[in-house]
Amino acid sequence: MNDGPEHHAPGEPHVLYVHFGAPERYDALLALLTDITPLVQALPPDAALADVRGALRYFGRDAAELARLVRLRALALYGADCTVGVAASPLLARMAAQAGEPGQIRVVRPEEAADFLDRRPVAALHGVGPATARTLCAYGLDSVGRLAAAPPATLQRILGAAAGRRLHERARGIDPTPVTPTAPPRSASAEHRFERDELDAARRRGVLLTLADELGFRLRAEAQVTRALTLTVRYADRSATTRTRALAEPTAHTPALAAAAYALHDALALQRARVRGVALRAEELTAAESAARQLSIDGREEKARRAEAAADRARRRFGAYAARPAGSDPPRAA
Repeated sequence: MNDGPEHHAPGEPHVLYVHFGAPERYDALLALLTDITPLVQALPPDAALADVRGALRYFGRDAAELARLVRLRALALYGADCTVGVAASPLLARMAAQAGEPGQIRVVRPEEAADFLDRRPVAALHGVGPATARTLCAYGLDSVGRLAAAPPATLQRILGAAAGRRLHERARGIDPTPVTPTAPPRSASAEHRFERDELDAARRRGVLLTLADELGFRLRAEAQVTRALTLTVRYADRSATTRTRALAEPTAHTPALAAAAYALHDALALQRARVRGVALRAEELTAAESAARQLSIDGREEKARRAEAAADRARRRFGAYAARPAGSDPPRAA
């Protein structure tokens, strides 16, 4: 940096967009950022924004150096290879992270912003979904540069007044949105690492049942239910896939959690994948007493819930593995 942290200019990069790539360790990784700055905006399931403007003088480092510090700590403590975008606004920081290679830091400085935006496809602009991108491309506005050069009145006719004005500003790098400190919704996670690359889908499903049962037992013990479930699959090449599914109703019932986990797993079509580990994360936890549950006329479900409650009592008395669902696969490796 030309002037150093002590002479922080208004346009100097000071926003980090961090993609952790490890949702099962999200709370711990988020804490790494809050150790640097209190201005951290959680973006579940595995990202966050951080405004490090006030931390530059304290740490005696610029924003890019703080990004390297975050990556180093995340990798050393949790084995998470973060991707970080660094810029002067949340918009540019997010786009920088998404434009870079996984596991790298991409810095967009003020003098580079126009050129960086000009070359990006319009779909890369935050706030442009698939439908909006198709509409813009139909008018020849297939890049952010062309979107920025278009007359605002044209965009407003295509997209509406508010959306057209907002996207025209974003295309020129204008983003007054502040980083708003937020805590992530409460969550709970369970994970399993295989001793060797696992190709057997039946074995993976057995482990998923074990993880779903572990999560269900913990949630029931704390009188909590979850509204969504996230599955993370890690592969032998250290890459990972994460998928989230909203549940039909808030639940802590093991069969419901297992069914959602199976659906997420099967949708990935992992027939030949070399899987190194799997993790489940229960998202958006809430108190069970405040969550409505649809009444069931199926006697088998009520019987299953009574059996589950009896198994929970046995586990509280004799240990976590005193009772397990048939077909579950107890973890054999940490």
